Amino acid sequence: MQLTDHEAIDKLINRLRRIEGQVRGVQSMLTEERNCRDILQQLSAIRSAVQGVSLLLIEDYMSDCFINLEEKDHQQREALLKDLIQIIGKNP
Repeated sequence: MQLTDHEAIDKLINRLRRIEGQVRGVQSMLTEERNCRDILQQLSAIRSAVQGVSLLLIEDYMSDCFINLEEKDHQQREALLKDLIQIIGKNP
């Protein structure tokens, strides 16, 4: 599956750019020897932001899969489900 909805793509890219800025901010915080609590707070925010982007992408992926589900046989449906579970279940 590939994203074709340009509005969704733009939304994901904007979120990823924000995350990129947050990561650069944490790098600066480390260089400046900022308080560990503040750094951890930012890392937690980054983790939440990445999770949010992941959920949006999963939503688009699953929507596409479910829309075209009747075109797939039982074996293809099982393969899609296993693939999604494997992707989601990967350890960070």
